[in-house]
Amino acid sequence: MALIENTKCECGHQNRVGTVLCESCGKPLDNSGESQALLEMRYDGVARRSQRVNPNFIDRIWNFFSSVKVAVYLILFTLLGAMLGTIFEQESNFINFDPSTFYKNKYGQIGEIYYKLGLSHTYESWWFVLLLVMIGASLVICSLDRVLPLYKALSKQRIRKHLQFLTRQKVVYQGPIHEGEETDWVERAVKPLRRKRYRVHAEKDALLAEKQRFSRWGPYIIHIGLIVFLLAVLFRGLPGLHLDQHYWFPEGEKTKISGTNLYLENEKFTVEYYSQDEMSEDFRKTGKEVPKMFETKAILYECTANCDDPSKQPQLREVKRHAIQVNDPLSYKGLSAYQFDFDLTPKLRSVQPVLVNKVTGEQYGKFKLEMNNPQQEFKLGPYTLELKNKFLDFSLNEQGQPISKSKDPNAPAFLFLVKGPDIPEEGSQFIYFPKQIDKERFQQDAINEKLGGLQNKLQIDVLGMEDVDFIASSSYLNIRIDRAMPFVWLGLGIVMLGLIMSFYWQHRRIWLRIDDGILTLGAHTTKNWFGMRREVSSFLAAMGIEADEKSLENGGK
Repeated sequence: MALIENTKCECGHQNRVGTVLCESCGKPLDNSGESQALLEMRYDGVARRSQRVNPNFIDRIWNFFSSVKVAVYLILFTLLGAMLGTIFEQESNFINFDPSTFYKNKYGQIGEIYYKLGLSHTYESWWFVLLLVMIGASLVICSLDRVLPLYKALSKQRIRKHLQFLTRQKVVYQGPIHEGEETDWVERAVKPLRRKRYRVHAEKDALLAEKQRFSRWGPYIIHIGLIVFLLAVLFRGLPGLHLDQHYWFPEGEKTKISGTNLYLENEKFTVEYYSQDEMSEDFRKTGKEVPKMFETKAILYECTANCDDPSKQPQLREVKRHAIQVNDPLSYKGLSAYQFDFDLTPKLRSVQPVLVNKVTGEQYGKFKLEMNNPQQEFKLGPYTLELKNKFLDFSLNEQGQPISKSKDPNAPAFLFLVKGPDIPEEGSQFIYFPKQIDKERFQQDAINEKLGGLQNKLQIDVLGMEDVDFIASSSYLNIRIDRAMPFVWLGLGIVMLGLIMSFYWQHRRIWLRIDDGILTLGAHTTKNWFGMRREVSSFLAAMGIEADEKSLENGGK
C-alpha cells in the first residue's frame, strides 16, 4: 500500500504534494531537520501541476509539453529541418519551372531524392508546421505550469517567515539588538528601505521589503512574444494573409492577382541599357547588353462588380498608378508589386483564325482567340466550337498526356469540341496550334486523326499576319501581400521587452524578524548577488549595525 505524503506544515497550512516551501510561513518541507543548505527558491517552492503524483492521460500530455528538455529538443529538430531546407533552392523561389525534373537535371540523383522527400518545400510541409505548433504548445504549457503558481506565491506573501526560511537564504544576518527596541527598530527600518525604492510591509516585530517584482514576469513576456511570433508565421499560410508570387504581365493587358479582387495593367514597359562608354572593359568583352533601368508603368484596379463571374466582364475602378522600378514598388493597402524581370521576346496575344470546310472551301468567318482569357464558345455558321482546354506552353508528360509547362504562351494549343452538320451528336474533338512551327513539331494532323479525323472535313487556320496580335514586351513582377508581418514584428517587440525586463532589473526581497532581542535577516534576489549583499550591508549600516559584505554570504561567520 502506497504511503500518503503528509504535506501539512506545523503552522497549520495544508500544502499540495510537490511543495518545497510552506506556502504560508516558508518553512522548508524537505524533512532535512537543521540543515543549512540553501533553499530552492524557484517559483518560491510552490508545487506545479507537472509534479502530480498520479498523473492521468491529460496530465501526461501536460508534463510532456511542460518539460524544458522537450522544448529544447523541439527547437533543435526545427533548426535541423530549417537547415535541410537551405541545401537546395525551394520551389517558391522560382517563377515557372517543373520541380519534378528541375532538381534531378541540376543536382542529379541527390536532387531527385531531395525533391521526393519533400524538402523542396520544407517550410510549407506538414511536419515543419507541426514542429512549430508543438513549440507553441510547449511555450504555452511551460508558461502556465510555472507562472500561475509563481503568481499565487508572490501575491500572498506572509510578512513573518519561518526562522529556517531566513537562515537558509544566500544572504543572511543574525545579531542582537538593544532590549526593548524590537518594535521601534522595525519602524525605523522602513525609512532607509524606502529610500532604496523598496515597497515595505511591516508588523510589530517582522518586516518584508520588496522591489522590482515585475522582472519575474520577464521570461513569460518572452514566451508571449514567441507565441505571437509563431502564430503570425503559421497564419501566413491562410488565404488572403500572405502572398509571394511572380506574375507575368504582358504590355497592354489587365491581369488579375489571384486571391484578391485587384487587377494590374502593364500600361507600358521601357528598358534603358548602358552605353559602351558606361560599361567596364570586362562587360564590353562579353558583347552583352546590360540593362541600366527597366520600368513598368502600372495601373492598379479594384474590381467592383462581376468579380467572380467568368461569363461577365468585371467592372474595374482605378485605385493607383505607379512607375515600378527595381526597389521602387507599387504599394496599396498591404500589397506591393516589385519589378523583378522582363522579357522582350514577342509573344502571341491573340489570333483571328478562320474555320474552313476543306471539302467545299467554304469559310465560316473569323473568330478572335485570345491566349490568356479566351472566349469559351464560338458560333461559326452551322458549327459550334466549345473550348474544352487550353495549353499555353504545350508539352507531353512521361505518360503521353498533354500538359502546359508554364503560364507563358510559348507554344499555345487549344482543344475544341466541334458540333455541327455531318458530325456525331456528341461532337468531335479538334486541337489547334496557332503557330505553324508548333503544328509541325507536335504533328497537329496526327493528333486530330486520333481524336476523330475531323481535319478531313474542317480546318482552323490564320489567313494572314494582319490577323495576329503580338505582345511586344512583358514584365515580371513579384506580388507580395503580408498582412501577418505586423504581428511578426509585434511578437519580436514583446520578446525584446521581456528580455529587457529579465536582464536589466532584479527581483529583490528582504525579510527580517526579531525574536527575544535577536535580529534575523534573510535576503534573496534573482541575480547580482554582489549587489544584493552590498545593499543589505548599506541598510544595516544605516541602522547602526556594522556588517561586512562577505560576512553576509550564507550567514557568514
